[in-house]
Amino acid sequence: MKILLSNDDGYLAPGLQALADALGKIAEITVVAPERNRSGASNSLTLDRPLSVKQASNGFYYVNGTPTDCVHIALTGLMQSMPDMVISGINDGANMGDDTIYSGTVAAATEGYLLGIPSFAISMSQHQAQHFATAATITAQLVQHYLANKMNQPTLLNINVPDVPLSDIKGQQVTRLGKRHKAEPVIQLKTPRGEHMYWVGAAGQPNDGGEGTDFYAVANGFVSISPIQVDLTHHTQLPVLKQWLTQHS
Repeated sequence: MKILLSNDDGYLAPGLQALADALGKIAEITVVAPERNRSGASNSLTLDRPLSVKQASNGFYYVNGTPTDCVHIALTGLMQSMPDMVISGINDGANMGDDTIYSGTVAAATEGYLLGIPSFAISMSQHQAQHFATAATITAQLVQHYLANKMNQPTLLNINVPDVPLSDIKGQQVTRLGKRHKAEPVIQLKTPRGEHMYWVGAAGQPNDGGEGTDFYAVANGFVSISPIQVDLTHHTQLPVLKQWLTQHS
């Protein structure tokens, strides 16, 4: 089995190394990741300049671009043959609910999915995580399960793992994405030169985080596994919009 690994925390991130260590025991892996942290890059592609690909001493490739750039370059030019799966992570911090819109971790997996390859995005439940090994082991188990029981539909899974020892994981739950309250206000700063600067505020707390959501599963010690898709069409609004267009003032 051949697996492409990527992330958005950069090729030196401990979560990526933990993932490579675990999956390297069961598959042939290729790692192509950003040269630096690109959290929040979403699905952006770099189209205004060429990109360089370099190889680190541990064999990982790194790109001076976004997570999407990394997977796109790997699948359309760098790799000699297409992998069986694309795995993105392990992100240092959760990607639940609205986070998936902004997440570079999810974006890297989405790029694999868009190019026809089963893809998983793996994230820890909190920043400065301590138990990447837990998520790495669970990922390896899920990959082996997928290999033995392939799904007959295109697969893009968003997986969030509680930051606890493996023995404390209560199980796995299939979940839907929850929703957050609006983000906190920006943090305003002023430079010694009098220039105004802004830090983007923290993400909002869960608003829709009840049973059945990714927020609820992780908060209660379960691995959250959410099937996601790329179709942004608001299907239930199609007839409403058609009727609206026929109205006359």
